[in-house]
Formats: sequence, C-alpha cells, structure tokens
Amino acid sequence: MLELRKVDAFYGKIQALRGISLRVEEGKIVSLLGANGAGKTTTVRTIVGLNRTANNEIRFQGQPIGKMPPHRIVRLGIAMVPERRELFPDMKVIDNLEMGAYARRNRADVHRDLEWICSLFPVLAERRKQRAAALSGGQQQMLAIGRSLMSRPRLLLLDEPTLGLAPLIVKQIFETLRLLNRDGMTILLIEQNANQALKLSEYSYVLENGRIVREGESSVLRNDPAVQQSYLGTI
Repeated sequence: MLELRKVDAFYGKIQALRGISLRVEEGKIVSLLGANGAGKTTTVRTIVGLNRTANNEIRFQGQPIGKMPPHRIVRLGIAMVPERRELFPDMKVIDNLEMGAYARRNRADVHRDLEWICSLFPVLAERRKQRAAALSGGQQQMLAIGRSLMSRPRLLLLDEPTLGLAPLIVKQIFETLRLLNRDGMTILLIEQNANQALKLSEYSYVLENGRIVREGESSVLRNDPAVQQSYLGTI
C-alpha cells in the first residue's frame, strides 16, 4: 500500500533522513521505533507532504505522491494523527471532528461517521459541546484520532499516540487501534513504547540517526538482543 524507496530529507543543510526504505502492506499494522531525534516524526511528515525531500520516491497504492501537496495526499486516503495532537483548542469537540471531514461532501455519511467515532470514544459524545482545550490529555488524544478517522483514511499514520498518557488510557488507545485494524484499517505506528508497539504490530522498523538499522517481523524483533537492550530494557 505504502512504499518509501531510499528517501532523504533535510532541515536546511542538516540531513534528517538517510536513504529510508520501508513498506506498509494493506491491512497490516507496521511500527516504526526509535529514540528521540531518530527521524520518526520526519518520516511521517515526509509521507504526508509536510517535508519536502531530496528523493521523492514515495508511492501510495502504486501512485507517486512524493511531490503532491498535503491536501491531495489526504484525499487519496492517508491521514496523520500528529505528535502533540494539534487540535483547535478553542473549538468544540464536535467542530474538531467535523474539521477532519472538510474534504467530504456527503453529509449523511459524515453524520454516520460522527456517530461511529462517538461509539469508539464515548467520552467525546459526552463532551461534544465542550472546547477541546477543556479535555484531559487522554481525551484530547482520542479527539485527535477521531478527527483523522473522519477523513475516512485507507492508511492511518500515528505519531507517538500514547506519549505522556496514563497507563489506563494507553491500554485503551492500543485496544482501539487493534479494533480498527481488525475492521480493515492499515496503520503505520510511530511509538516510543516499543514493547506495546511490537506486541500490536506485525512488522517493525528500527530507526537510528535517520537510518533504518533493523527490520523484521515484530515477534522476531522482540527477541532480538540489541532491540531488547536498547528499547525494551530487558537485558
């Protein structure tokens, strides 16, 4: 579904990605692991067109998207849940959700999807008239995921969805991702909680200093001594 081939990315003269190659197959959950500054967020931003790249070899369902503007990429079926959520804090919960459907024209379908999101995250239904800024951190993360789902994506990119959240909320977020995938959603998960990410995903990549240094089935990487030492703290 998604393929990056030897993608480079820069911030000014500083190279952030160095020949990144990865694949996300349809219907799968793939995780991208790495420490702070490894290039995980840059990878996601590059996929959705927010970072221009020196090498634009990015394909989605066989179509090159490396030079497309972000709004066209969204319409193709890719949605991102950004790190730090980037909600509209002074807008109501319901308005934030509807912003995710800005490119859609069938209002009946949008209404059905709103009800679906509220069934996934009942607290959003309870607080639909409240300002987004009034929600807790966990509720804001649910809202950010819900807003992205309102675009009806084929591929969902999540950048650190559990960062700073309480363990109970982390469990709920991962369970929601599992349910979405069970219903056919393809997911690329960028996550510092390597243990949970490896349990949830089927295939994983490890990013260090802008390079992919390891990849493989998640169940295999969980038993890799180098991964255990660096990311799981079990050695």
